[in-house]
Amino acid sequence: VIAAILMSALAITNCTQRSAPTRPRQPGAPKPYKVMGKWYQPLADSQGFQQQGLASWYGKKFHGRKTSNGERYDMYGVSAAHKTLPLDTWVRVHNLENGKNLDVRINDRGPFVRGRIIDLSYAAAQVIGLDIDGVAPVKIKVLGFEAMPKSTGKKPTRVAEPSKGGDCVWIQVGAFS
Repeated sequence: VIAAILMSALAITNCTQRSAPTRPRQPGAPKPYKVMGKWYQPLADSQGFQQQGLASWYGKKFHGRKTSNGERYDMYGVSAAHKTLPLDTWVRVHNLENGKNLDVRINDRGPFVRGRIIDLSYAAAQVIGLDIDGVAPVKIKVLGFEAMPKSTGKKPTRVAEPSKGGDCVWIQVGAFS
């Protein structure tokens, strides 16, 4: 009798179906996140991504704090924040007002200000000329992806802005601490 009851219970359990998840997740797909009451879903693939809108820069308030990929934010290094592009994606930022371009790596999330599509580090903003006004219309285009192990301790690349005038070549002779 006990064996019959167990077999019946097992058969009934196997016949019930679990409801399918409302949003199936692919392995490795980035998790959505919420900022100021709004949900953002990072892209799993950014190939061919382009966007046009306003760029801004962020500096002292965040300098030295951890970014979304675990690095320390360096306002004098070249980096950027985007709401949905995968972290460590390289993008070309083209300032539509003056024609200047810069390639930057996305290492943080933001900007969370209406109408803005990308936040640049202070040094990156200087290179493309949006550090004075603080905001400029830009076009961004994904160039590729670089996975950077967190254990390397590498910092974002620092740049020096070429002086006004002709083409410049910069050669770094050393870096000491």
